[in-house]
Amino acid sequence: MNHTTRRPGDPLPVPAAELVARANARVRTLSLDEAGELVDDPGHLFVDIRDPREWEANGVIPGAFRAPRGMLEFWVDPESPYYKPALDDGRTLVLYCGSAWRSALSTAALHDMGRTDVAHLEGGFSAWSKAGLPTEEYRAS
Repeated sequence: MNHTTRRPGDPLPVPAAELVARANARVRTLSLDEAGELVDDPGHLFVDIRDPREWEANGVIPGAFRAPRGMLEFWVDPESPYYKPALDDGRTLVLYCGSAWRSALSTAALHDMGRTDVAHLEGGFSAWSKAGLPTEEYRAS
């Protein structure tokens, strides 16, 4: 195996943007119009994977389940001690983040785990809010 030393600041062999592009090529992406029609659909659960600071600063989509990105795989896995049944109750998950990069990667990760009932929101929360779709202030429980 050829190991070359990468110097700090050198480009990575596979940059983050490439990982996102690869994920988007194999997952379902919902347009704002499609997602807007599904936000109140009882067969879909919107899942906000942004950082809690983003919820506080920018608001949330009403009714969305909040699952920080770093815990998502553990929260959907029935064998994990962190399992959240709300994320595994038969509804299709619609993941979103700020700009659809993290949600693309997260959707691909859930596909890799065997979850095919998951999609993500094109453009993320920023596109959703700019389009005038419903948002509300975050209230900690």
